Amino acid sequence: MTAEPVPARRRPVLGVLVVMGVMLLQVATDLVAGRESARILARLAFMSLELPMLMFALSAAFRWSIRQRMSAARGLATSIGIATGIGGAFGVLYGVVAMHVPALRLHFPNGVSLARTSLFGVLNAQLYFGLWALAFVYPVAVESAGARALEAQRLRSDAELGRLRAHLEPHFLLNTLNAIAGLVTEDPRGARRLLVCLGELLRDAVQETSELQRLDRQIEWLRRYAQILETRHHGVLRFRWEVASECEEAMLPRLLLQPLVENAVKHGALRRTDGAGQVVVGASLRADGALVCVVEDNGPGMPDADVRAGAFGVQAVRRRLELEVPRASLRFETSGRGTRSIVEIERQGP
Repeated sequence: MTAEPVPARRRPVLGVLVVMGVMLLQVATDLVAGRESARILARLAFMSLELPMLMFALSAAFRWSIRQRMSAARGLATSIGIATGIGGAFGVLYGVVAMHVPALRLHFPNGVSLARTSLFGVLNAQLYFGLWALAFVYPVAVESAGARALEAQRLRSDAELGRLRAHLEPHFLLNTLNAIAGLVTEDPRGARRLLVCLGELLRDAVQETSELQRLDRQIEWLRRYAQILETRHHGVLRFRWEVASECEEAMLPRLLLQPLVENAVKHGALRRTDGAGQVVVGASLRADGALVCVVEDNGPGMPDADVRAGAFGVQAVRRRLELEVPRASLRFETSGRGTRSIVEIERQGP
């Protein structure tokens, strides 16, 4: 399961809460240590001034370094320099105040001086710099890493889909040309007619740019493809269409059903010995809104449905469903009366 990223509007709030929590912990530590109330109040007052200024300056420098496309080393050096300057300034300011208010003086072994309070302020500011990095930069880094991982996964999926299409479309074209080639000598006029039909199929395949396609468009495309197959296998193959009108606008991956139709013809309907092969293409909506597409043949069936499932075309269908429609499945039912390829696509949305 992917972790939800921190919304951009909530990141500053999260950082402020972390800083305030650390401030309260420091005050609580002073109270437990039994330090004087004047020193505790003075430290709280200085932190209330120094921390917001330091956090704001470091955040502004962080955004500026990103815009300037600084290297990590330069960005880190810039932030350390800002923390050093602000910490040193507040250290000197605290030293000046402590010289006039003895109760606020820090207990140094060698006595109090502006140089020592300045150094103390610089060291303290570096701790606050680490706090800023934890509260403000770490959530951004985690979210950015997650976004890059998702983008890399999407690019890998797009590349794999491209490879599947690069194999699937020439595979379909080769089989269709083989079907037409059988008619060149037997029925030249029919071969020319089917070449025109093939041209229409290829035009639609080239013009369609989106990955998802309406069911009615895909069924229209399959009808022309079926016309080629019925002409090639005249008298021994016929198609029947049982597509419910209410599911015609459903979306599914382009050319998804073509390999299933091809397998139903090649491995099912044409294997009948009586020359009465039939392929039924159907689609309907379940009560829960899921789209169910069925490609059924009346062939002799297969002893093991996984034999057909191992074909390249079916593997491509299954993988495309995994990549493009995660809430979908492909399964097979086979018997001595034929084989059914069933694609189920769950309704998208909440």
